[in-house]
Amino acid sequence: MNTVVERVRAAQYAIARVSVAPLLVRAAIFVIVLAGFALAFPSEVLSGRPILFLAVAALLPAIGPRRIWATFTALVTVGGWLLATDGYGRPVALWRLLAVAALLYLAHTLCALAALLPYDAAVDPDLISRWLVRSGAVLLGAAVLGVLLLQAAGTGGGAGHQWVTVLGLLVAVAMAALLGWLLRRR
Repeated sequence: MNTVVERVRAAQYAIARVSVAPLLVRAAIFVIVLAGFALAFPSEVLSGRPILFLAVAALLPAIGPRRIWATFTALVTVGGWLLATDGYGRPVALWRLLAVAALLYLAHTLCALAALLPYDAAVDPDLISRWLVRSGAVLLGAAVLGVLLLQAAGTGGGAGHQWVTVLGLLVAVAMAALLGWLLRRR
């Protein structure tokens, strides 16, 4: 009985020490992942129970950014994109493609930041702003390069975007598997 009381007191002490910056980063992860779901999935799917399941899925990387949940939600987002383009015949719009890619990257990089920040960390606001500025520069460079490469390759049709999406998904899964194998090996 004494250990239960001690655990409750330890939890109350931990909750009292939580600082605002790590919570804001985790809230941003939730909002960004949910926005990625909203852009990727067809609007017909985003009503009723599926939106509740997607909201719970968006909450998982915010709670456990060091776990597999960031990868899981990225795969769910890409699955929603493929469902919308193949299953519901939504045309591939460049703005939507760039927005989903940007949201995937932002969710990934914010999960990396949240994994480094303990809940009770005293964080200088400049750290978060520099992190976001650096992420914005990467997004801008990737968007410009992506549009230029799409124009140069001439893959303007839906089939061109489709094979690029599937190829990108395969490369992302292969890289995640390789990194997981390297971490276990170490």
